[in-house]
Parts: sequence; C-alpha cells; structure tokens
Amino acid sequence: MNLSKSPKTEELDQIRQNLARLDPVGVAEELARLERPARAMVFRLLPRDLARRTFRYLDPAHQEDLLAGLSDERAVRLVEDMDPDDRARLFGDLPAEVVRRLLAGLSPDQRRFTSVLLGYPEESAGRIMTPEFVQLEPGMTVGEALERYRRRSAEIETHYALPVAGDRNRLVGTVEIRDLLLAAPGSRLAEVMNGEPRSVKVDEDQEAVARLIQAADLLAVPVVDGEGCVVGLITVDDAMDVLTLEESEDLARVGASEPLGRPYFSVSIFRLARRRMVWLLLLVVASTLTVHVLDAFEDSLQAAVGLALFIPLLIGTGGNAGAQSSTTIVRGMAVGEVRVRDLLRTALRETVVGLLLGIMLGALGVAPVWLFAGRSMALVIALSLVTICTLASLVGAIMPILARAADVDPAVVSAPFVTTVVDASGLLVYFLIARAVLNL
Repeated sequence: MNLSKSPKTEELDQIRQNLARLDPVGVAEELARLERPARAMVFRLLPRDLARRTFRYLDPAHQEDLLAGLSDERAVRLVEDMDPDDRARLFGDLPAEVVRRLLAGLSPDQRRFTSVLLGYPEESAGRIMTPEFVQLEPGMTVGEALERYRRRSAEIETHYALPVAGDRNRLVGTVEIRDLLLAAPGSRLAEVMNGEPRSVKVDEDQEAVARLIQAADLLAVPVVDGEGCVVGLITVDDAMDVLTLEESEDLARVGASEPLGRPYFSVSIFRLARRRMVWLLLLVVASTLTVHVLDAFEDSLQAAVGLALFIPLLIGTGGNAGAQSSTTIVRGMAVGEVRVRDLLRTALRETVVGLLLGIMLGALGVAPVWLFAGRSMALVIALSLVTICTLASLVGAIMPILARAADVDPAVVSAPFVTTVVDASGLLVYFLIARAVLNL
C-alpha cells in the first residue's frame, strides 16, 4: 500500500479498509508517510476506536497537526485518553490558547495531572513522569498490597515497579509486581521490598535520568521532590523516547545540520534547506583557512608541482582521522564514559592512536609514492601522514570536551568542524615538511 502521495477521493475508502486491517502502530506508521492534508483526511475516516488507539502512537508533531483540523469535542476525547506525561509533552508544543481550551475540556483528575506536569521545567524529569501510580506502605502485607494494586491497576500507566513510602510520603523502597506474586500473602512489605531504591529528583535533566534507567536496567524509577516525597514514576519507554530524541539531535549536529524537531516527511523542503544553510555557511567561512594556507605556500607549489597531487589524499586522510576521533569521543560523552575531567587522559590516548595510524599509513604509502614521485616525495608523504593523523586525532578528541566545558553541545563541534580545522592545519604541516625535506 503506497500512501506517499495525497490520495484521491475515490481511493479513500480503499485506504480506510486497508488501514483497518493493521494494528494501531502500523496505522500510525502509514499515516506518518502521508502529506499533512491527506493524513488529516484519512485519520477522520478511521473507525473511532482505531483512531483513538492510533493517536497515542503518532509523533507529537503529527498529533498537533491532526488536532488543528478536528472539532474541540473530538480533540478533547483524544487527549483525554492519553497518558498524562504524553499529554504534557504534546501540550508543550501547542499554542497557549489551544492548551487552555483542551485543558478546560478534560476531566478534573486529568486536568490536574496535566497542569502539575506542565508546571515543571522543560527537559526536566517532572515533565516525563507519570503522576498516576499505586503507592504502598512498608507496614502492609503482601496480600494487602496486591489487593490495592488490583483495585487501581486500570487507572495507572506503569505496572513494573511500585514505590513504597513511609512517614510524610517519603520514599523508603520499591517493590516489583513479580516479587509480590512470589511472596507469601502474609509477609510484610518491608521484608519483600528493595530498601535502597534508586530515585531521581523532579528537576533533574531528562537525559541523565534516561541514561540512569538504561545503565541500571530499570523498568521504572521513582521521582521525588526536594524533601524526598514521591511525586511520580518514570518508565523505561519514556526514557527510551528521550534517548531517541537526544541521539537524533546529536546525529543532526554531527552532520552539520540543525535538528528538524519533526518527522522528515512533515517538514517542508524550504525548512530542510534552512536547517542546513547556516552550518554550511559557517563551514564555508571556516574553509577559507585552507585557501589562505595554499596562498601562503604558492611559491612552494610552483617550485614542486608534484606537491599538489597529494593534497587531496592528505587532507582527506586527516579529516577522516579527526572525524573518527571526534565521533568516538562525542558518543563516549553522550553515554557518560568520557567526562570533562578526562581531557588530558583522552587527549593522550587519541594522540597515541593517531600516531599509530599515521605510522601504519605512512609505511604502506612509502613504496607506491617512491615509485611514482621519487624517494624525497615518499619521505615527505610518510612524515606528513604521521604528523597529520596524530594532530587530527588530538584535535578530534579535545574539541568536543572543550565544548562541553564551555557548556556547548559537543556534537556541534564534531566531525565537520574538526575536518575543516584539520584541513588547514594539515596543509600547513605538509608544506612545512616539504620545505624542510625538499629544500624549497
């Protein structure tokens, strides 16, 4: 079924029948490939129940587009069915007037939950937590805990782990449903629960929380306020959404482009170009360094025309070596393996790596260059490869770390910028070595 183009009127009924055979996730994937007008048209033709379940799996940008074309009554029904954290994420992107209108139509409990989440800063743990959860007390028996869970299970989002709170609602432990089912009904919860639970602060950064959940293999983590009182839970699915978003932004910046912030097919061609233009312009300006180096050594090029033949090889190799190093370090910083205080240690490791790469490439290149351009040129190329690879790896390692120290996203100064810097510095090294060896 091809939905990449806007369907004609006579095709809509067939599309509706085909979509009705898919599960909500499949329908959401197909809708995401449609242009905006066609997506709204097809969505309105879906059976009510399928539309309701599909809406939850759509990207927030697509949800926003669909709500704009629906009546207030139907829009309210759709957002009422969402989990509070997903609803808060959607509302964060909507105009204030639309948010007020939708909030007014929600049930009192859902309005209160959503308002609480919207009150926390963007990018904080409070924005992605679910305030709907079953809370237990350490003095309860396992049987009483299960009974409370059964009474409220239909109201809550997470069924993985339950927080246990003591006096003044302060977190004292967590317990998994599996442990409750395996324990004797008469056992006290204090005997079954994990008495040293992991928790996060409500104002903690979302990415840090998501990394914690990933690293510790947690299914859910309690969220506490400044006094240690339980205010919500963050589940593994929400953590993975955060990591996916952060990695998408990093990938965009690694490629010298601004993150789109929306699914690819819902972004106009003009916006795609605009997101890339600024970075390309900056890289063009930075590339003038290479032009200045070539201009400064024009006499050397005229004296030994053969030098120009190897310029693409050397700057290409240096750029690739620098990009490899910066990509490795940016990834290491993203997952917490490399920190700012590791600057010297990382710089030393990458310098040695670059030196080894340069020695290996130089050794492999000596023979063919010797046969093609003579012994002296072979020596120039070998020494240049060793120096350029070492320099490129060092620059690729320290630039992301220095960026983080300056509170700049390391991905911004990754591969493209490292390559541009290494191109200019690599040429400078090449011509200086050539002057010394060839007596230019």
